[in-house]
Parts: sequence; C-alpha cells; structure tokens
Amino acid sequence: MFIQTESTPNPATMKFLPGQQVMPSGTADFTDAQGAKASPLADRLFALGDIEGVFFGSDFVTVTKSDAVDWTHIRPSVLGAIMDHFTSGAPLMAEGAENATGHAAAGDDDGPLVTQIKDILDTRVRPAVAQDGGDIVFHGFEDGVVYLNMIGACAGCPASTATLKNGVENLLKHFVPEVQEVRAV
Repeated sequence: MFIQTESTPNPATMKFLPGQQVMPSGTADFTDAQGAKASPLADRLFALGDIEGVFFGSDFVTVTKSDAVDWTHIRPSVLGAIMDHFTSGAPLMAEGAENATGHAAAGDDDGPLVTQIKDILDTRVRPAVAQDGGDIVFHGFEDGVVYLNMIGACAGCPASTATLKNGVENLLKHFVPEVQEVRAV
C-alpha cells in the first residue's frame, strides 16, 4: 500500500491519502482521545501521542500534531498506523458509532434561502476546502448572518479567517444578496 502525503495551509496538519475510500459519506472529526474511541483508526493515531486532531474525508485522513513535535519525527508513525489500519481490514468506525458530521440537520424551517446557502456550500465551497484536508459545516442563518464551522485541517488554520471572510462570505453575498456576514462558530 502506498500512502501519499500532502501539506495543508495549516502547518500543524498533514493530509494522508491512502489511495482508497476512507468515509463512504460525510466526514468525521475527532478533537480528543476520548472522542477517538468511536474509530479504531482515530484511536490508534491518538495513541501515538502528540496528536491533537484526526479528520476523515471521503478519500483522505488529516492529522493535526501538537507543537511539541516536528513532522519529521511523527510522520513515519502516522503513516505506519494508517497503513496498518487499512491493510488489517478493520472498520473505520466502531460499531454503533455515529460520528459523521455534516450540515446542521434540515428542519421544517429550512426555507429557500437556507437551501440555497447549503447548495452553494456543497457545490462550490466544500470541495475546495476538502482539497486542503478539511470541511466547512453550516450551522445556521439568522438576521443575514451565516454561521459556519471549519473542521479538519481548517480548524485553527492561520488562513481560516481569510477563507471565511474573503472567500466564503464574498461568494455567498454574490449568490444570496440576503447574506450580510459569515461568522465562525
């Protein structure tokens, strides 16, 4: 098995591409060892120590390390853990675990504006953010403000504020004039 690695805009996060499907649908984000118990792979990665986050996308795994360690020291261990997991045939998620994330659940009050915002995020924003090893999740729209959460490589990334304000906000304002602002949650 050959696993490609890519750097991300977040220097603490690296993207690992195992050459096969990781998540069949949605994404999963683990920010601590306790939450990682829902996934044998995430649990194995947190057990390495100096890991602060694990994120699963459709065909990639992003890993966020602590500032205490350099990638040259921990990268081989991360590669080994990912390779061991995928060659073992173990499931990605523990039985009964429901850690897939996505937009806030559609409600009866999702009007045409919210549907349009989610569609723009799904077709234009999320694929671009996934290229950097992360995801962006819709949490709400109220009084002209769109509330979004950046996860994976994008969480804590120095460029995430610029991405939200200069990229996503401008795009949404262009297509949905009712949008006045985008805020992170």
